[in-house]
Amino acid sequence: MADFVINTDITTDTPTIEVTVNPDRPLPTGRHRFRLIVVDDAGNRSAADEVEMIIADQTAPTAVLNVPRIVAFGNSFNLDGSRSFDVGGGRIVQFVWTYLGPTTVIG
Repeated sequence: MADFVINTDITTDTPTIEVTVNPDRPLPTGRHRFRLIVVDDAGNRSAADEVEMIIADQTAPTAVLNVPRIVAFGNSFNLDGSRSFDVGGGRIVQFVWTYLGPTTVIG
């Protein structure tokens, strides 16, 4: 595990390393570059190999719909989606509202 800091080398003697992500400081969404240089037992350094990867928000947002439980007949009321959120790092940019009709009570 390693807490990577921009432009700071981390040296290991193993061929793999885990990029540790702090939940308070996750890598932001978007493109990120990593570089690898290897050194042999004679001290010879390779040319750098650089790759670009993408951190993507792949978590669906959560819709939270607040409504008054009772409204007087003939009165208008508000639907409120302001408590909706996206834990994947995105921000809510659109709300799609649909009236589904009266509820049928089976009793």
